[in-house]
Amino acid sequence: MNWDQIQGKWTQTKGQVKEQWGKLTDDDVDRIDGKRDQLVGTVQERYGIAREEAEKQVSKFEKSCNC
Repeated sequence: MNWDQIQGKWTQTKGQVKEQWGKLTDDDVDRIDGKRDQLVGTVQERYGIAREEAEKQVSKFEKSCNC
């Protein structure tokens, strides 16, 4: 699935995002609003990981998302 599809179905995807990254709050997910860069940055911040690792995790999620 590509990111445009995920962004278009963000309301349905929120649950999967919170399942994948449990440290994200409802406010985080609402603020991200389907924006990929926002998700990467928030994952990086909440988990204290490098941007490359956050990018890798989001890419993996993007490929496996059944939204």
